[in-house]
Amino acid sequence: MFVDYAKIYVKAGDGGDGCVSFRREKFVPKGGPDGGDGGKGGDVVVVADRNLSTLLDYRYRTHYKAGRGEHGKGSKRHGRNGEDVVLRVPLGTVVKDARTGRVLADLTEHGQRVVVARGGRGGRGNARFATPTDRAPRYAERGRRGQERWIELELKLFADVGMVGFPNVGKSTLLSRLSAAHPKVADYPFTTLEPALGVVRVGDYESFVLADLPGLVEGAHLGKGLGLQFLRHVERTKALLFLVESTSPDPEGDLDKLMHELESYSPELLTKPYVVAMSKADLVPPEERRGLDGATFVSSVTGEGLEELVGKLWRMVKSS
Repeated sequence: MFVDYAKIYVKAGDGGDGCVSFRREKFVPKGGPDGGDGGKGGDVVVVADRNLSTLLDYRYRTHYKAGRGEHGKGSKRHGRNGEDVVLRVPLGTVVKDARTGRVLADLTEHGQRVVVARGGRGGRGNARFATPTDRAPRYAERGRRGQERWIELELKLFADVGMVGFPNVGKSTLLSRLSAAHPKVADYPFTTLEPALGVVRVGDYESFVLADLPGLVEGAHLGKGLGLQFLRHVERTKALLFLVESTSPDPEGDLDKLMHELESYSPELLTKPYVVAMSKADLVPPEERRGLDGATFVSSVTGEGLEELVGKLWRMVKSS
């Protein structure tokens, strides 16, 4: 199962308390204070891991707490530090503070890490407070509380080209023809409920990654349909492939609606290079086709225009 969003609660460990203790040994009069410091609480750390591809683990468990620091002991023995909690996420995960929406980190490289909740500092023992005027302090510090917060994890896929189109326009079928991917294909809308990636070969040695993203509907930027889930992944792509049906009575209007949804979500999306393709060309005779300027007619059934489209996409990816 592909999961690209999770909201979880993280709590760092509290610091251990300092110790109040005095050295008492035979033949050592007035040994003085020897209370040790408390240990530091554990941190909660989010780490990017290239071996992961989904946030599925965080759907079923939403609370994570690091270990607390041990209290200090006599003989100036410090308490042990609390254990850190390490949360591993796929590359491309954005970590946000759920309350403020502030981005804490954008994890795009393997091993990249961010501390999302810092452990509390351990309290100082009474041995730290001895002075010439107060040689036997009978007090110590308490440990500080660890940070706690709700965070959001958003996974944005890495792909060279993202396909943008209305539901049932033929994106999944096209991906299956251009690559070895096997996305779900059916004759009803919203067959694609989660993104799928495929590697498109160009010649013997070159390739690029093509993403089949869930279908877009009007109002997607407001969350309609699979709107925000879809648009989140478009941000990562280098370039876009707009797919419009050849059988559409108003292909210009369809393209304008798609562009409007992208612009409403983020104007920066329209700064990406793009190619337009007219899908299902086998359903319309050549003499009856109404295309868009510069668009390529393609058919996943007959293979028409596929080689030309791959060439266009490859040149666009190389130049972006």
